[in-house]
Amino acid sequence: MAKRKKPTAVTETSQTEAEMEGHVTQHIGGDRPRVMVVDGSKVVRKLIEQLLRADLPGVEVLSCATAEEARRQLETGAVDLITTALRLPDMDGLELARHVREHAPQAYIPIVIVSGDVNERLINRELSEYVTDYFDKSLGFNALSAFIRGYVCPQDQVSGDVLYVEDSRVVATATRRMLEKHGLTVHHVSCVEDAVALLETARERGDTPGVDVVLSDVNLKGDLTGGDLLGRIRDEFGYGKGELPVLIMTGDDNPANQTRLLRAGANDLVQKPIEERLLVTKLMFQMNVARHQRQRRSTLA
Repeated sequence: MAKRKKPTAVTETSQTEAEMEGHVTQHIGGDRPRVMVVDGSKVVRKLIEQLLRADLPGVEVLSCATAEEARRQLETGAVDLITTALRLPDMDGLELARHVREHAPQAYIPIVIVSGDVNERLINRELSEYVTDYFDKSLGFNALSAFIRGYVCPQDQVSGDVLYVEDSRVVATATRRMLEKHGLTVHHVSCVEDAVALLETARERGDTPGVDVVLSDVNLKGDLTGGDLLGRIRDEFGYGKGELPVLIMTGDDNPANQTRLLRAGANDLVQKPIEERLLVTKLMFQMNVARHQRQRRSTLA
């Protein structure tokens, strides 16, 4: 696993730099989701579109035959999810995923590879960090429609363990009650050191990573920040985005600072003050992604 530089505390940047970084839009589920389908086959695109419209009332499907068409469509507004074939007329699907991560207005868009040879690429470690998930065509397109629905419209109740890092007792109490109301188990700590200790204990007993998702404020009392915790998780523990999702809470709306956190390894950001429905949706979405990936690793083992 390639080493990443440890993220430093996010600082204020000039307006010029912020404009260069571009606006960051996080994954937000809604009543009218926008799903982009990229495939060189018109028949395949039409079939997926018909199934999505039947399965997701109100969905807007952006049908693209090439990567170039997809790139142009992304400039028209945010999308909730992208599916792409591995082989496109003008570009490999992985190249498109990389371009989306580096150039699209949204720093984090769920990207699902739809292919018949994705298992071989997984075994050969040819699927990059730019891809969120994959779907094997052999399972059928009806299953693909249900698969996409699980991403775009997460369920209201889910079980899972959340490592929650917040140094304000008042905020922590309110947020913990909110999450427990939705069926989540919350392990609250007030500093990065305690969070690291919890992850180390889990690793020592062979229960890795020990929790399903990490939720941390970016600004914490003491010498270490949420960005430092993010660096420890990605570098010291070696947990990738798909193995242990990390959501960072921030009140900083500077696009450049937000982008730095996402590029340092955060799966997504939660803007403060926290909105309950949005926070729970993001947590559930990331846990579903991680569970899919753990199941795949278990199957391949």
